[in-house]
Amino acid sequence: MKSLKNIIVGFIVSFVGSLPLGYLNIIGVEVFSKFGMNSLVSYLLGVIVIEAVVIYFTVIFANQLAENKKLMKSIDFFAVFFLLLLAYLFYAHSNQTAEEHNYLEGYVQYSPFLIGMVLCGLNFLQIPFWMAWNLYLMNAKYISLGRKLKFHYIFGTLVGTFFGMLAVIVLLDSLSQKILDYSKWIIPIVIPLFFVVLAFFQTLKVYKKYLKKTIR
Repeated sequence: MKSLKNIIVGFIVSFVGSLPLGYLNIIGVEVFSKFGMNSLVSYLLGVIVIEAVVIYFTVIFANQLAENKKLMKSIDFFAVFFLLLLAYLFYAHSNQTAEEHNYLEGYVQYSPFLIGMVLCGLNFLQIPFWMAWNLYLMNAKYISLGRKLKFHYIFGTLVGTFFGMLAVIVLLDSLSQKILDYSKWIIPIVIPLFFVVLAFFQTLKVYKKYLKKTIR
């Protein structure tokens, strides 16, 4: 019973956590729209391989990570620059010619799985996300993390991430085809602006958390 509960709780938390419009979903939409379902599945498998490692270590070291304030501070500051870099890269590539615009194709045709791994590995914000959830779920007794039970929980989270991202990506691709011209509006304008907005809110978070008291 505990193993089933771990799987269900892990699935729900991860599925819901995958629904917001993060950069992994945005890039997944482009992978799906250009290269189809097989490449998307490979990309998502690459994502969950890295996520499995992250979740495992945040489960094991949740309390220790929470107390490492320097690491958390570095992750928060790095996130601002990473989001701005993504905004610039999408904007810069959108202004290239059609022949030059196949930058993603050059990578995806070899290994969308590897792209998923690399991009998920750069998503350092998942560390505090999973650390906070794991601490909460453990303290609230929603999950049991014995020797084998923690692997049931991790399995549930990975299945939730896979299907959560898959649902969002397919939905966004469908909407982009029906509502907007994806190549003319989404990539050069909407996606870079989205990352800039995320960077803005991340900057506010950093200011309130680390700089506000210092300035005063």
